Amino acid sequence: MKVCVPVGEYCGLESQVYGHFGSAASFAVVDTETMEVARLSNRDQVHVHGACSPLNALAGAKPDVVLVGGIGPGALSGLRQAGIIVCIAPEGTVAEAVRLFKE
Repeated sequence: MKVCVPVGEYCGLESQVYGHFGSAASFAVVDTETMEVARLSNRDQVHVHGACSPLNALAGAKPDVVLVGGIGPGALSGLRQAGIIVCIAPEGTVAEAVRLFKE
């Protein structure tokens, strides 16, 4: 399963979960089976407040799940319409968020 987590500064699994999907600098994309992680730049970071295009932000990547500290209603709706599950992640690292999600 591919899990996507917005991050402010990419440091692999040690990246901190970012507080808002749309303005995150990048995303950590984690394979939950292997725990391999890859960086994905936010292609829609600069947008009018409330006008985030989540699929543009993810550069066409379609993770199974997005774990996020916060997300606006438009981005949430766009992800859900694309069949992507969205869950709130606690503060902490990407590794911790994925571990809690798996549990």
